[in-house]
Amino acid sequence: MSHPHEHSPGPLADASVRTGRVNDAPAVGLVQATVWRDAFADVLPAEVLDTFDAPAFTTVWRHSLQDPPSALHRLLVACAGEQVVGFVAIGPAEVTDESVTETDGELLVLAVHPQARRSGHGSRLLNAAADTLRAGDRTAVLAWLPATDEESRAFTDAAGLAPDGAWRERVVGPGGQTVREIRVRASL
Repeated sequence: MSHPHEHSPGPLADASVRTGRVNDAPAVGLVQATVWRDAFADVLPAEVLDTFDAPAFTTVWRHSLQDPPSALHRLLVACAGEQVVGFVAIGPAEVTDESVTETDGELLVLAVHPQARRSGHGSRLLNAAADTLRAGDRTAVLAWLPATDEESRAFTDAAGLAPDGAWRERVVGPGGQTVREIRVRASL
């Protein structure tokens, strides 16, 4: 007869969110490269998609984790057991127009590896980001999403982030390729 404490927990029992560390940079770089290649596959040419590689993203994350741009900039990682399967980077919102204030925070990037989706990691990351931004005295959160990314729009809509009417053309490729993005926002 097995001891009651010996049964293995279910898969979600091992799901967690924690602050990202410098040694998480390779895992975060891999998740970002995978997610971006997938998200932009129908939008960008192959030569641009090829620039979305894990080592390049890893280098950027390692530098930003070693020397964050501000005290509010944070990287939070979602884990399945010890494995990093997603992340969210947050910071102060860039004041680009009169509707953005100094008390707004921004989801700079949120990504969950395709094989780890539909397990609650995105929701846990979003909740942790909101809590962290609130703790930093932010009163609203905004994010920029590719206008054609229906999956991300459905996720943010369900989480209460609604389009506020702002849009931009974001340069995403070395040849000046752009993707139209829309801004979504929610009060904290």
